[in-house]
Amino acid sequence: MNFDFSSEDRMIQEQVRRFLSEQSPLSRHRSVMEGESLQASDVWQGLADLGLQGTAIPEAYGGVGAGYLPLCLVAQELGGVLAAVPFSSSVYLATEAITCFGSTDQKERYLPKLASGEWVGTLAVSEGPHAPSPTNLTVVRSGDRLSGKKLVVPHGLAADFAVVLVSSDAGTDLVLAGLEGVERSAVEIVDPSIAAATIDFAQTQCESLGEPGDGWAMLETVQHRAAVLYAFEQIGGAEQALNMAVAYAKERFAFGRPIGSFQSLKHMMADMYVALKLAESNAYYAAWALQNDAPDLGLAAATARVSATQAFQLCARDNIQVHGGMGFTWAFDCHLFYRRSNYLSLALGGLNEWENKLVDALPSAVA
Repeated sequence: MNFDFSSEDRMIQEQVRRFLSEQSPLSRHRSVMEGESLQASDVWQGLADLGLQGTAIPEAYGGVGAGYLPLCLVAQELGGVLAAVPFSSSVYLATEAITCFGSTDQKERYLPKLASGEWVGTLAVSEGPHAPSPTNLTVVRSGDRLSGKKLVVPHGLAADFAVVLVSSDAGTDLVLAGLEGVERSAVEIVDPSIAAATIDFAQTQCESLGEPGDGWAMLETVQHRAAVLYAFEQIGGAEQALNMAVAYAKERFAFGRPIGSFQSLKHMMADMYVALKLAESNAYYAAWALQNDAPDLGLAAATARVSATQAFQLCARDNIQVHGGMGFTWAFDCHLFYRRSNYLSLALGGLNEWENKLVDALPSAVA
């Protein structure tokens, strides 16, 4: 069985790479990170012009209908340039939730505007330092009104609406809530380009997404599907961090020779390469599982998520080490990848949580 991508998928990837190399250099990421704007709006609009937000959205709802394989490659390219746009929150999470569980009416209202980039969505889950669970949610739904606070909502400052995990009389629900007029405050996190926010719902109007009481199961489905796309974004970042390390090791001389010739750095970069390739192989299978809605998607997603998280964190950290004292400075770009790697390691729950998901999925896969 061939898990590689088709020539058509690779053509889309190359087109996205050319666009991002011209319009989204790391200097653009820095401008957003340093507070000049909430996101790189020109890059977001350019992605919309290419139809990328609607890559996996069916044509009937204004999308391209190309499926998840090209979307995975788009995620990889976005990860390589640390694109300061709400693509992950809006496409991997909010769009996926509505595509999977929205009614026909909700899909007709939301998906065309998500596909065009006119609307930005996000997923609001966290409420504190504890891991969310069906028993500890404090954001409450009563009828069609929502009350309570969600913390560290990714791209919450830029989003037009949120898919919100809430407690209700039925148990746990997912609801859709518009954010116009809702109180939002900025949250400082390791990667400021994410525009994270605390959102304070005060009798905010909402509507059900899917069946009441099924919110936790729906959340897990969305997170498993999003984990595959996040894994490709992490691979893109890890690959670029490795390339930076190799390039610097070739041009930096010490004691009359390139530092890349020293055995300790050779071993360090070899470990980076091995981790990246392992993550890549796991992600390729997960992409196939996502595209085909395979029975073992949960196991494939957890495997890709764990290996991609480990690879990006290793490559981002050791890239700083290869650059030595200069790697720790603000002027060099190493810390940008380190920041993003740490954010992405927690975006869907920490590494331990996904290792547990992987272990839990093994018995059913063996059976």
